[in-house]
Amino acid sequence: VQLQASGGGLVQVGGSLRLSCAASGSIFSINDMGWFRQGPGKEREFVAAIILNGDSTYYADAVKGRFTISRDNAKNTVYLQMSNLKPEDTAVYYCAARNSIVFIGSSTHYPYWGQGTQVTVSS
Repeated sequence: VQLQASGGGLVQVGGSLRLSCAASGSIFSINDMGWFRQGPGKEREFVAAIILNGDSTYYADAVKGRFTISRDNAKNTVYLQMSNLKPEDTAVYYCAARNSIVFIGSSTHYPYWGQGTQVTVSS
């Protein structure tokens, strides 16, 4: 499974961005795709996840109500719509995928990772 993340950039406080994660390869076994982020000097943290069979979604408390994860099966792509961005959202955002759907939000349970895309929120 290969993941290609895109859509990062520089945005002002309160602005919006949409990240995309295109999956390719042996994707038939993928059941869960998620987004994680790693800010400067911080550990990687969970942002959001979506279960591909059923559309259940999960969010970190820090982004609930501001971020929306969605998918387009025809394009094998998952999106992260980010709104009302804050300086603390500044990070490299990574998409990830896995077969399992247990331990939602645990980065150690995701074997497939994209290359990361930088999001910078300026004040």
